[in-house]
Amino acid sequence: MIFRFNGRTQIVLNSALMAKQLLKSVLNRLNGSHFNANSVVRSISSVQYVATRARDPTFEKYMDNYKNFVKVIAIQDLILANPSRIPPSVSVDFLSRLSQKLHLNRGALSFLRKYPHVFEIFYNQTKSMPFCKLTDKVTEVSQLEATAIREDLPLVVERLVRILSMTMSKSLPLRAVFKVWRELGLPDDFEESVISRNPQLFSLCDGNEPNTHVLKLVTPYPVGHFTAAVEDWRVVECCKEDAKVDRTEIQYSFKQGFPPQMKLRKSFKMKVREWQKQPYVGPYEAMGAKKRTKSGMKMLEKRAVAIVHEFMNLTVEKMIEVEKISHFRKWFGIDLNVRDLFLDHPGIFYLSTKGRRHTVFLREAYERGRLINSNPVYEARMKLLYLVMMGRRGLLTTPPKSTDVQHEGDDQISVSSVLEDVDKDH
Repeated sequence: MIFRFNGRTQIVLNSALMAKQLLKSVLNRLNGSHFNANSVVRSISSVQYVATRARDPTFEKYMDNYKNFVKVIAIQDLILANPSRIPPSVSVDFLSRLSQKLHLNRGALSFLRKYPHVFEIFYNQTKSMPFCKLTDKVTEVSQLEATAIREDLPLVVERLVRILSMTMSKSLPLRAVFKVWRELGLPDDFEESVISRNPQLFSLCDGNEPNTHVLKLVTPYPVGHFTAAVEDWRVVECCKEDAKVDRTEIQYSFKQGFPPQMKLRKSFKMKVREWQKQPYVGPYEAMGAKKRTKSGMKMLEKRAVAIVHEFMNLTVEKMIEVEKISHFRKWFGIDLNVRDLFLDHPGIFYLSTKGRRHTVFLREAYERGRLINSNPVYEARMKLLYLVMMGRRGLLTTPPKSTDVQHEGDDQISVSSVLEDVDKDH
């Protein structure tokens, strides 16, 4: 059969083809589809990769419990924000008005009742309404964490100095530090207990915008003063008795570990091996301007991986929300999409999207869902997570009688700082 096309038909076909190509281009833009020329792994968009990537069941199971743990922490902070009350507490009505902000889908009262090992509901006769307080177990755990943080203050100061040392200007907006104060193990009064008490290290000055402050390092440390965690790992690997690594190959390498269900093709392994050999400038070293050549971009990418790797090593739990670390991108001089950076290196990082959150873990720091090298602050938080995971299990058949407690003060407290961590993406 022979088809004959006239000029008009050909024009229509060409127009249809152009429209199809245009639609494809628009959809790619809407989906955030862009091809990363420096990617070790991906040749597809980040949206597609997130949906189809090999998941690690250990981290996913951890996040199943952690997504509610974040909500528990937010309510705990609201309760502890009322130290004038004895015991510290907030009204259930007050929490109900914040249900949407806290993402309590079935309401505050239903959420509180899910965790009787964490929250205790009682009736306040003076106020004539139900209130919520922390159980004795949680109060003890909270005090344990606060004590661990106080005892770790010298280490906390060093963490802050190291992070400032990684920035190009040796400074950071204070609001960015507030975003990660819990991840860094800072005390809630760190402006006073850490910054003000160390004037030889830190200074606060006004920012370019009204009511903003910038935290600066008073005297920058010389290059070579700090050693990145990955460099310590390389030394240990080379010094093992049964070490079979080539020192020339490992000098720029990062520890790799992949999800158990991820298929490691030969071509992929070769790309990783080549990337491992790629030289780069360390996180504490100054980096000059780089040309937008292929080799220059690869070097910038590996430096970005080194900075984020070191930043995550400085966190208490070796994990952080992608949105939070993105606040540091400009100050670290990372000219790349941070989420794409995590996706492109699944052997170093693991990105979970459980609970509408994008949380990244440092793979090498975990084994079977727990930190390999633990610390007192982490252990205290895991005690609270365990109580959250208990749910309603282990309860007495006959619940204890509620006690009428008189409270002083009211619900007029500042909640903006407490709710900042429970944003719309949760």
